[in-house]
Amino acid sequence: MPTQELSGTALVTGASRGFGRAIAIALATHGAHVVGIARGGARLEELRAQLGGAFTPVAADAADPVVAGLLLDKYRPRTLILNAGAAPLTRPIHRQTWATFSRNWEVDVQHVFNWTREALLLPLEPGSVVIAISSGAAVKGSPVSGGYAGAKATIRFIASYAAAESRRNALGITFTSVLPALTGETDLGATAVAAYAARRGVDVPAFLDGLGPALTPEQVGTAILDIVTGSGSGEGQDAYLLTAAGLSPAP
Repeated sequence: MPTQELSGTALVTGASRGFGRAIAIALATHGAHVVGIARGGARLEELRAQLGGAFTPVAADAADPVVAGLLLDKYRPRTLILNAGAAPLTRPIHRQTWATFSRNWEVDVQHVFNWTREALLLPLEPGSVVIAISSGAAVKGSPVSGGYAGAKATIRFIASYAAAESRRNALGITFTSVLPALTGETDLGATAVAAYAARRGVDVPAFLDGLGPALTPEQVGTAILDIVTGSGSGEGQDAYLLTAAGLSPAP
């Protein structure tokens, strides 16, 4: 568990559900004022009702480059979590169109590129931490989700490139990426699990049994805290693989 309380502002994209919601709760619970961004205003308001004054909801499209520039200028976060993304169409390659195949490039990658660029240009204050949420699919592939795996691999590259630029220009900003394992504990993950179970001709419980212990959103929130605070295994890596067993250096 984290060994210190957070201070300052944390900004989380895709904060209304799944991993983003759990990360926002974990950060707010440990002392940060969290600015949560998502297109769904109603879910953000539910989170504000839960977290009170520790949470500021912003209903906006995180993939809009204007949103990235305006909100970083306004809030100057010490912690920036880039979690927003689109749900891919779960079909094999020959049943995709270019529009469906490239969806995660247009949303997930563009969003990480825009926010990372703005964080370097501003720049954020020394000691700030920027974490891009990638996916275990960046390592293992994902043949039933179009360009999803390639998009998530590119997110990992962008975080790595930004870390090199921060070092090169002595900015003191930490950039890293986290690659969560496939899990049925989120809406996006449950859709992927159902697609893979059908592809293998097994039912969902049997497929989940083969995956082993499920990674929960709460575990993701704890792992992000470990990275931000430099606690435990969450310190000093360019990229992390995240499973139910915790963080480990990504291959």
